Amino acid sequence: MGSLSGSLSIALQALSADQGAVAVTTNNVANANTPGYAREVPVFQENPPLNYGSLQIGTGVSLGQTQSIRDNILQIRIDQESQQSGQLNSFVNSMQQMQALFNEASGAGLQTPMAAFFNAWQQLASDPTNLNYRQNVITAAQNLADAFHQISSGLTSQQTNLDLSVQQDVKQVNQLTTQIAQFNGQVAAMSGAGQDASGLVDQRDPLIQQRSGLIDVSYVSSGENSLTVTTTSGAPLVVGNQSFSLATGTDPTTGLTRIFSQGTDVTSNISSGQIAGELQARDQQIPATLAGLDTLAAGIANAVNAQSAAGYDLNGNAGGNFFVPPPAGGAGAAAALQVAITDPALVAASSDGTTGSNGNASAMAAIANQTVVAGQTPASYYSGMVFQIGSTVSNAQTEQSANQLVLQQLENQRGAVSGVSLDQEAADLIQYQQAYDAMARVITIISDLTQSAVQLGKD
Repeated sequence: MGSLSGSLSIALQALSADQGAVAVTTNNVANANTPGYAREVPVFQENPPLNYGSLQIGTGVSLGQTQSIRDNILQIRIDQESQQSGQLNSFVNSMQQMQALFNEASGAGLQTPMAAFFNAWQQLASDPTNLNYRQNVITAAQNLADAFHQISSGLTSQQTNLDLSVQQDVKQVNQLTTQIAQFNGQVAAMSGAGQDASGLVDQRDPLIQQRSGLIDVSYVSSGENSLTVTTTSGAPLVVGNQSFSLATGTDPTTGLTRIFSQGTDVTSNISSGQIAGELQARDQQIPATLAGLDTLAAGIANAVNAQSAAGYDLNGNAGGNFFVPPPAGGAGAAAALQVAITDPALVAASSDGTTGSNGNASAMAAIANQTVVAGQTPASYYSGMVFQIGSTVSNAQTEQSANQLVLQQLENQRGAVSGVSLDQEAADLIQYQQAYDAMARVITIISDLTQSAVQLGKD
């Protein structure tokens, strides 16, 4: 190998190695803006030397497999924050939609119709025989019932829409799971054959992060760059090149979608990701708000009915139910709230049966300040409901902002580790090009020397 032919062989291998390094660097530049791409570095390897007794002669260099620059721990942290981000984003969005149903400034909510209802009774107390004032009481009660219906219907519709979103997200999780399993098999096959699978890993990682945004996942390396992926509760999703789809079914009690893995209901075990945020709003916040709304509607209806029974109408007859009695236990009271009378003369404004008495109308107006709803006045109870929703939204938004900052910082760190620096790649290209040019000159010199040696042999 100390001969001209040996030197030529070394130069040709170096030329090939530098050419490969240029190709790797060019690929980095081409993928500088590709999501999920990890910068690749050409790995040069010294060829085994030849031994001539005590003398060792180098045999040059070759280009080994390229190395993808990754920080697996950092990627796990990004996936974890992506799960939290998905949960918070979907939860905040759902809560803001719920909050809009109680937006008094836009004409929604119960504060205005509740106040108008009790004010109508106070107005009637000033002239208890006035049929217009009596009709105003009935109209205000109908408006209050309509407001309860609107909010109850809005919450129920939102719950239905969230349920549909859960179904769609489960389908998307299954699609991603199938794709990840396919990439998993290809990566394992290429790695097992000693080939570079970094390109496939680059395509697989964004899928894992995308699925992390939908549902909580945990994954471990199972050799040959293959991953075993499960939910954090242990339900298998990907094992090797095999995927395990989640299934959905309808809860016979609630009519809402439940999520199953291998026949086991895992709905309550989903703790992060977009699906978790949707489930939190669907199964916790909306039912709690509906229950509070029913309590308020039943409290007002029962108190008004009881006071109506204590008074007398314009005809001197004992008052009857002003509202249709709410369902037993109060469940569904907001959606079912209805005014029981349409005739203004049947409004029980009198406290003693005489035509000019206003005692019962005043007592009706006073219900606004009585603790008739879970130990609170109607306005106080309602204010507490609205405050709780607003507080939940505010706290979730604070967490969301903090999560976005952490996720952005982690992604910046990943970019610093795995991202492509065009300046660095340009410098590397110059370095490899110079090495390539130098080897080309070496080959030219060896060629000239070879020709000279041949010519000398002829002479």
